[in-house]
Amino acid sequence: MPACLPSRTQPSARTPRFRRPAGPSPSGGGPRRRRFTVPGADLSASITVFLLAVPMSLGLAVAIDAPLEAGLIAAGIGGIVAGLLGGSPLLVSGPSAGLTVVSAELIQTYGWRTTCAITVCAGLLQVALGSLKTARSALAVSPAIVHGTLAGIGAAIALAQLHIVLGGSPQSSAVDNALALPGQLARVGPAAPLVGALTIAVLLLWPRIPGRTGRALRRVPAALACVVVATGAAALAAPRIARVVLPSWDAHVLPELPHGPLLGLATAVLTVTLVASLESLLSAVAVDRLAAERPGSAHPPRADLDRELRGQGIANALSGLLGGMPVSGGAVRGSANVRAGATGRASTVLHGVWVLLAAGLLVSELEWIPLAALAALVMMVGIQMVNFAHIRNVHKNREFLVYVATVAGVLVFGVLQGVVIGIAVAVVVALHRLARTRITAQEEADGRYLLCVRGQLTFLAVPRLTRALAQMPQGAEVVVELDGSFMDHAAFEALQGWQDAHTARGGLMRITGRAGAGVAAAKRGAPGGAAEPVSAAHTCCRPWTPWRNHHCQEQPSQRALGHQLASGLSSFQRNTAPLVRDELARLAREGQRPHQLFITCADSRLVTSMITASGPGDLFTVRNVGNLVPPPGAEGADDSVAAAIEYAVDVLQVESITVCGHSGCGAMQALLNSSPGAPMTPLRRWLRHGMPSLERMASRRHSWARIAGRLPADAVEQLCLTNVVQQLEHLRRHESVARALAEGTLALHGMYFHVGEAQAYLLVPDDAAEVFEGVGGTAMEESPA
Repeated sequence: MPACLPSRTQPSARTPRFRRPAGPSPSGGGPRRRRFTVPGADLSASITVFLLAVPMSLGLAVAIDAPLEAGLIAAGIGGIVAGLLGGSPLLVSGPSAGLTVVSAELIQTYGWRTTCAITVCAGLLQVALGSLKTARSALAVSPAIVHGTLAGIGAAIALAQLHIVLGGSPQSSAVDNALALPGQLARVGPAAPLVGALTIAVLLLWPRIPGRTGRALRRVPAALACVVVATGAAALAAPRIARVVLPSWDAHVLPELPHGPLLGLATAVLTVTLVASLESLLSAVAVDRLAAERPGSAHPPRADLDRELRGQGIANALSGLLGGMPVSGGAVRGSANVRAGATGRASTVLHGVWVLLAAGLLVSELEWIPLAALAALVMMVGIQMVNFAHIRNVHKNREFLVYVATVAGVLVFGVLQGVVIGIAVAVVVALHRLARTRITAQEEADGRYLLCVRGQLTFLAVPRLTRALAQMPQGAEVVVELDGSFMDHAAFEALQGWQDAHTARGGLMRITGRAGAGVAAAKRGAPGGAAEPVSAAHTCCRPWTPWRNHHCQEQPSQRALGHQLASGLSSFQRNTAPLVRDELARLAREGQRPHQLFITCADSRLVTSMITASGPGDLFTVRNVGNLVPPPGAEGADDSVAAAIEYAVDVLQVESITVCGHSGCGAMQALLNSSPGAPMTPLRRWLRHGMPSLERMASRRHSWARIAGRLPADAVEQLCLTNVVQQLEHLRRHESVARALAEGTLALHGMYFHVGEAQAYLLVPDDAAEVFEGVGGTAMEESPA
């Protein structure tokens, strides 16, 4: 089928839909009532999440020594109330592992009934914060502090539950649990550790069962499978092992008015609010991203975080009133909901209904579960909260000290105190970086003096700056090179004052950026501005200046072209190498840790570092003709691209992959102009991997692309846009990519760069079309034909 650009008048490939006018129905019977229906995908997903939530809820209740029915109440209320009122349709709420340590401390200090009252107050505070639209502000906390808090809580959970797995009882704090561990190991019994080990083994091996049998068994959540297997083994081999005891609902207790020191109660409410809100918001963002990356299904609307915070608050208030545990959104339950195929709120709400029915009808069956099995399950949840990907990320961003301080603070002092310690350390680190300024002076070969300032120039560095300036000879030419992005008023006044005095004595002073371009003269009254050249030798095409394609020079002669490479290398060694040497030395020591795999065309007009404002170590780049990603198993597939993808995902563990197309792509022109009878050359064999893009553009089953509300200029541009979407589909078929997407550790992005306009567009999820939003405010979308 020949490829051509569809016109606006071409008939739609989709079935036309007509909207019924508002008002009475044609039959005159008044407005039609909409029937409440539950999609089959939501029904099956609700059962999957229910099977996961029951053992998790019981295990978390055991972990904090709360009434076991309180965990089921929290799961039911969280699913129904937060599912209906929250802002993230696919997020599943219930008892939270992140709140386990906080709740256990509250129960030991105030008792269960007062803890329920604190939960009610925390829920009301969440509603108030959501009404004030503070959800986005809560996510502004440093990721090192957030992940450090969750890691500290996870470590505390694991330490406490290890005692139960070994047949003992946990202590009151993480430090006490660690100190009591040697004694517990000395008096360990055989039954509980064996049941716990069996639970952990099934939990880890269940997702790895191969073949058709494994695919069938994996429909049952691993958390349920491990508890069922451990329960059956304990019933046969250890009938006297400690088991779950669910008291009669007649003995269920409700909250009482809080009693105790007002400051302590206020701190408790604030701690529950902080941890529950952060965990819910982070989980909502994670589930939102996971749902957006799910192929082959309609994407739900993006999460409304303020509404989610209000929904979580109402769920917490109601759970506390009914004698349930604190509630928060959970990434584990939410990701299971997404992977099970849920499409809306129905799965979350139905899961809550199933939990409440089980709490009333399956009491005798639940009492067969060994406590050691639930403790082993919760212990593994705690271990998984210490995420090594987060540790690598904070280390890469030089915030490891903040992370470690937060973890230590949570373990030693408590959650709220750990957060405060993390914030304090983050402030100290920021001040240290702000004050860490290196000032060096040297005499150049031409008699000039070069004063290099590395880092931010603030009042803290003014004494060292003035001492260095005082060493400059009177009447000399001095170049001050600033290699920072900030200079405060005190430093500006010091430089301007010394420049005026030095110039009055016959000297010359120029202030440059690290590119060698002068900062706007201090005489102009501002510490920053446009650049003036330092010398004539450096006015043209400095490698660290904005790129100009070397049009400021005359075109070299044919004879000089052979020396152009050597000249460029010499320029790099002289001008650029001193500026990047420290960073490259660090990368050489630590190895590459890129955050993104960038797949783009080999076109010489695409300079990836310029487009993305990236530097050494940021991007793992693959370039080929047409930015093509051959699907696995394709005829004549190129293993070099697949190898790069596998290496980037499995070894480098990149966080995202971007496929970037561009306007005027020669490969797309060759695809459009190819004829069936042409000889098979290496280029034609490679371009066969672009044929699915050509077929997608010609097909009437797919959408057409638009840029800022207009159709593409020609068929080449249409194919360039379609090719980005198609290559992302190929990318999802690679095993390593599919696995990372399922685990939620990888994100895929589509990008289009219009060379003539110097405009970049990013692909974002949309319900009805593939939409590319221009970074500069314009938009490109793939809309229905």
